[in-house]
Amino acid sequence: MTRPYIVSKADDPWSRIWFDTSPRHLAGPGDPRHVTQALRAGGWKNYADPDFPHVVLASPDFRHTLVLEPAADTYSAWWRISSQRWHASFGGNTPAEIIAGFTDALLHPAPATEPDVWPTLQAADWTYERDERGNESARHPDGITTMERRATLTSDYFSWSADVALPTGLGGHQRLWHAYFDDRTPRHLLAAFATALTDPAPVPRGHYDVPHPHLVTQVERGAQGEQLAAAHESRLKAIRAAARKARRSGAPTTHPVPAPAAELAAAAARGR
Repeated sequence: MTRPYIVSKADDPWSRIWFDTSPRHLAGPGDPRHVTQALRAGGWKNYADPDFPHVVLASPDFRHTLVLEPAADTYSAWWRISSQRWHASFGGNTPAEIIAGFTDALLHPAPATEPDVWPTLQAADWTYERDERGNESARHPDGITTMERRATLTSDYFSWSADVALPTGLGGHQRLWHAYFDDRTPRHLLAAFATALTDPAPVPRGHYDVPHPHLVTQVERGAQGEQLAAAHESRLKAIRAAARKARRSGAPTTHPVPAPAAELAAAAARGR
């Protein structure tokens, strides 16, 4: 029996005309497989319920998990990434290429020394500030994009966030997307996120697949269906090769901890 023809975004990248879209941080979500298939190429497995619209991935040693569950509000935490010590989340409009900067870093061993996050943003002309309480923030030249490390008003517990907030003209703001990281998140993951956030390279989007067309520039040129598919497959092949090399060299320093698929499904259910 052959597969019936069903129009779906899963048919991308062949199903539409693509436009180079910049800046990337305002380009909208893009294809989530840029994140999920890369993790699976690195050895993560999918424990999702096929009858529920979500993705539940776990690393080979079960130390890290990713849950992608769309919600009615694109600003809410569609993406949830957790470890035994920290967690992070991303709203539905966060570009997949920027999330991938964070998740791709999970596929590599942690560096010997943790990098500082702020120089990456400052090198991209973001304005950096630090106050007397130790709160730190950087603002994009567009004035609507920020990244912060800030304590709550009632405690000294710090957390990180990245945010795109559009002024409404009435003194309020409309959030385009939001990312959250607790302060135990390894700095090399945050630095990788910042690098992806400030990357000036355009990203492919359909003409009507951006949440706010007036905020981006779209040019119909460059890679189209076959080229985009080939580039994606090359990316996955490189990740698979790196994962095989790591396994051969014994790079992982922790032993897998068995965890039944039922436990992962239950954890996903609790997050709904």
